[in-house]
Amino acid sequence: MPVTPLDEMPLPDHPFLDPALYRDGMARYAGHVQVVTTEFEGVRRGVTVTAACSVSDNPPTLLACLNSSNANNAIFGKSGIFALNSLAAHHEALATAFAGLSGVPAEERFTLGTWTTLATGAPVLTDAVVSFDCRLTDIKQVSTHFVMFGEVKAIHFGEARPSLIYLDRGFRTL
Repeated sequence: MPVTPLDEMPLPDHPFLDPALYRDGMARYAGHVQVVTTEFEGVRRGVTVTAACSVSDNPPTLLACLNSSNANNAIFGKSGIFALNSLAAHHEALATAFAGLSGVPAEERFTLGTWTTLATGAPVLTDAVVSFDCRLTDIKQVSTHFVMFGEVKAIHFGEARPSLIYLDRGFRTL
């Protein structure tokens, strides 16, 4: 099927949607809370996200989005690896810390959980609902964020527990 390039598609002449209005709409969009982690040259980095999903099962591929305005997130591109750790209800404090909302310094956030590594060496949360250990295959800059694509090299299954969800600007359990 032929695809028309986006810059050639006819679009109605409308002004950009107000970013605050968009954020209000997205607040009603439930997202599974996850911590994306990496390690490079002895430095670990983790970020709380809800913008992550499956891309394909052949080969197993997923994506995660990170704010590109935070210079500390550049480590993900340098390392070439990351883990997507899906959080359970009991991880709310960990999610808050890795989101930078609790005042826990970045270098201390990993002390809030127990971590291991699988195939790539990215930090994997041992009691996550599930963790996907990925080799970075591509990064795309999109507006204020970059989208990381990762081929899943290993999976760690934790105990099946209620998942941590973010909805209406607060944590929920499902």
